Amino acid sequence: MSDAAAVLDDLRNESDELDTLVAELSGDQWAGSTPAAGWSVAHQVAHLTWTDEVALLAATDPDAFAVEVAKAQAAPDSFVDQAAEELVAVEPAALLARWRDGRERLGRALRDAPPGTRIPWYGPPMSVASMATARLMETWAHGQDIADALGVVRGPTARLRHVARIGVRARDYAFLARGIKPPGEEFRVELVAPGGELIAYGPEGAAQRVTGPLYDFCLLVTQRAHRLDLAVRAVGADADQWLDIAQAFAGPPGPGRVPKGGAR
Repeated sequence: MSDAAAVLDDLRNESDELDTLVAELSGDQWAGSTPAAGWSVAHQVAHLTWTDEVALLAATDPDAFAVEVAKAQAAPDSFVDQAAEELVAVEPAALLARWRDGRERLGRALRDAPPGTRIPWYGPPMSVASMATARLMETWAHGQDIADALGVVRGPTARLRHVARIGVRARDYAFLARGIKPPGEEFRVELVAPGGELIAYGPEGAAQRVTGPLYDFCLLVTQRAHRLDLAVRAVGADADQWLDIAQAFAGPPGPGRVPKGGAR
C-alpha cells in the first residue's frame, strides 16, 4: 500500500468517526457553542465541508481554484470564517449530506490522482499524501472542538501520528507567520503514542528538544489546548518559544486557547 493510500484510509476513518458523533445531534446541539469563539457545531462541520470542496476543486480544476486563492488574498483574515458562515445557514441534515458527499468525492479524486501529482494550495503545492494529511489534521482538530462541546472524551488513535508529523514539519512556518526568523538548527521531537511507541523526529543528538505524549502535542500544534494544560516539555530557548506559537495549519496565526490550569 502506498503512503498516500494509507493516509487516505486513515482520513476516511477519522471522518467516519466524526460523522458518527454528529449524525444524531438535535438542531439545538448543532447550534451549540464550541471552544472556538463564535463557532457552533454547525460552523465546525461547515468549515470541513467548505475545505473539502475547495481541495476537490484544487485537485480537479486548478484554474478555478486560482480564483479561490485570489479571494483569500483579498481577505486573508476573514475568508475562512465567511465561507463557514455561508454554509451554516443550511439545515443540519442538508449540511451533513453535503459534507459526506464532498469528502467522498475528494477521497476518490485523491485516490485516482496519477503518481507524482502536485495539487495547488494556498501555500506551496502539495502531494496527494500531504493533502490527505492536511485534511486529516483539520478533521481531527475540528472534531476535537465538537467533542469538547458535547462533553465527549475521544480516545487517542494511531492516526494522530499524521497530525504530529505535519505539526513538526510546520515548525518554521509557525515562526515565519509571526515575523520571526526560524531557528537554524533542527529540534529533536520525541512523542509517546497511546500504545507506548516512541515517535521521533530530528537528530537524536540535537541540543534543543521537545518531549511529551503524542495526543498532547497534537492538541498543541492544532491550538486546541494551551501549552500550560499539556504535558509537553521543551529544552532550549528556541524550542520553548516554538511551544508558544506552534501551528499545524496554514494561514495567519490563530488566537489559541486560554489556559485552564492543567498539566504543567
